[in-house]
Amino acid sequence: MSENVARRGFLFGGGAVLLTAGCTSNEPAAAPTTGAPQPAPAASGNDQPGTKVVIGFSAPAADHGWIAAIAKNAEATAKQYSDIEFRPVEPTNDINQQISAVESLIAAKVNVLVVLPNDGQQLNQVALQATEAGIPVVNLDRIFPDKLAYRTWVGGDNYGMGVSAGHYIGKQLQDKGVSNPVIVEIQGVATLPLTQDRTKGFADALKTYGFSVTAKQDAAFTVETGNEVATSLLQAHSKIDALWNHDDDQGVGVLAAIKEAGRNEFIMVGGAGSANAMREIEAGTSVLKATVTYSPTMASSAIKLARLIAQGKGMSDLVENQVPQSITLASETITAENVANYRALGFES
Repeated sequence: MSENVARRGFLFGGGAVLLTAGCTSNEPAAAPTTGAPQPAPAASGNDQPGTKVVIGFSAPAADHGWIAAIAKNAEATAKQYSDIEFRPVEPTNDINQQISAVESLIAAKVNVLVVLPNDGQQLNQVALQATEAGIPVVNLDRIFPDKLAYRTWVGGDNYGMGVSAGHYIGKQLQDKGVSNPVIVEIQGVATLPLTQDRTKGFADALKTYGFSVTAKQDAAFTVETGNEVATSLLQAHSKIDALWNHDDDQGVGVLAAIKEAGRNEFIMVGGAGSANAMREIEAGTSVLKATVTYSPTMASSAIKLARLIAQGKGMSDLVENQVPQSITLASETITAENVANYRALGFES
């Protein structure tokens, strides 16, 4: 168990989940118990059993609620199909170990790979090796810089997350007649392109209301740092009108700091769409009023796409004969009014 997971469980009563590698059965399975939803079976002819395919899967270690849900969603979707043999490798946060794991899948001659790299740049070469070996790669979330390294990319819209958060906050403040608001932003890791995209989207959306961010600081996607950063920002600003926190996992720490400080004069928006964030929103007893999605259900879609690619099929709702080269999921805004529609998709932080 990682320190982050242990700390999260200690502070907030959450349970830790241990993931195991190895081939999975294709028999029907019970829904996952970690907040990762059992994807609904699709109704198209593409879901009829076809050519048997072996799907290799590699992702980082599940020391973060979102990553744990990625692995669970991938496995749950693979189990829906009798023609899929799901072959995950041991999850790891070590770049070299992930490269070795992917190389082992290439050597095993799997039919298709689904890879969420720890770092797209550093795993680009091994993805190219797979492609050159005739194994198509479905690149999940963190993108490989070389388009020759993957057949299809599927992931969330980081810029769109910022836009969604910015519009929600902008409209709320505008409707309240707030002028010159104090808007605080708690990022994930400031140096990552995905964080920079989220920040830009937020700034661009706020600008349409004549607003801008007063202060921002990154919190490294952890509960502990989220708590520390939020505490610091709360101390620095005696009055805040709105806060956007990029990540619901670190948001557990952010909310704890807000409650500890007894602050409730502002509205908060989260990021990613965790189950615990949805419960806070639904209860209506805290400053958290919305969260913008970056759903780990993208892993379910990646498995479905990998199966179609390996079987030489396209997407039944599209005219084209082949699966698209990239698919970007929309970032949706979850509020008390629509949370019931998203509850089943939440993941536990």
